[in-house]
Amino acid sequence: MKKIKLGLMIGYSGPQMTLPMEKIKLAEELGYDSVWTAEAYGSDATTPLAFIAAHTKRIRLGTAIMQMAGRSPTMAAMQAATIDALAGGNRVIAGIGMSGPQIVEGWYGQPWGKPYHWMKDYITIMRKVFAREEPVTHDGQQLPLPLPADRPGAMGIGKPLKSILHTNPNIPIWTGSGTETMVKLTAQLADGWLPLGWTPRGMELYGDWLKEGFAKAGNGKGFHNFEIQAGIGVHITDDVKAGLAVMKPTIALYAGGMGHKDKNFHKDRMVKFGYGDAANRIQELFLAGRKEEAAAAVPDEYVDEQNLVGPEKRIRQNWAAWADSGCTGLSIGARQTEAIHLMADIAGSKENIAAE
Repeated sequence: MKKIKLGLMIGYSGPQMTLPMEKIKLAEELGYDSVWTAEAYGSDATTPLAFIAAHTKRIRLGTAIMQMAGRSPTMAAMQAATIDALAGGNRVIAGIGMSGPQIVEGWYGQPWGKPYHWMKDYITIMRKVFAREEPVTHDGQQLPLPLPADRPGAMGIGKPLKSILHTNPNIPIWTGSGTETMVKLTAQLADGWLPLGWTPRGMELYGDWLKEGFAKAGNGKGFHNFEIQAGIGVHITDDVKAGLAVMKPTIALYAGGMGHKDKNFHKDRMVKFGYGDAANRIQELFLAGRKEEAAAAVPDEYVDEQNLVGPEKRIRQNWAAWADSGCTGLSIGARQTEAIHLMADIAGSKENIAAE
């Protein structure tokens, strides 16, 4: 069974800005490799990492994800480099992604444009900022630097600049993606991947896309030097059906309402995994305001395939399939402190500390 690095997913805050610092400190003590923040349209992903960095010592600090429309690639690089420097170096993972068109255009006021070129330009520019080899210029299709003089409102006097901060040149860039073109681009250009949907059969769906991206990158890139950090919920309970039900409202929210009716990547993921009829019904119910019915329409099998739910014995048994799925890490979403302890024991995370 393959050794898997554990991460702790804390996501974004609700109405009040809170951080589960006791859980984060516990995860570090138990040998978890990373802690992950997120953002939607409330708390941002980077500020919490600076706070976490000040209260931890070694755990890696990742964004899953920084929304690209919310900041320029140079600002994303500045934020990642600043936190990494404050944290002592070699701790930040700059996870970036597109989000969806409703947020990109509705919250940030940016055109959806061409996600492929946006991501390609973004990664390239961030790498140039980190490297500090010369003032940053980029002849990008989506994000040229300096801004061309023919752009509306441009003065045409933009100056190529080099970061004042002597940054860590090796800050890893990971992407959150799920479509074929974006997964291939991730494998080609990024250091790691935050898959939009991963199960023990993830390689059956994504393996060939990753291999194509590695081949395009050349220079020996492959699974051996590329990280895949999947996400998984963990809930310990003797009542498996009730435990699965706890997770259904979140799935219904994302598949039913986190996106436009005709452009919802989370619904598309359900369809991709063979739950097309259920996905359509969930969206129909959710958009009609029948959220409890939408949650009830989420199939038990779909929840169970993506999470570890049940008594300890069942979780240990189901863990084997995840450990052999091809991912290198798992970000654990858990409300229960005992679940954080259990996963550390199952994955042997304390060995990470002993090896340091």
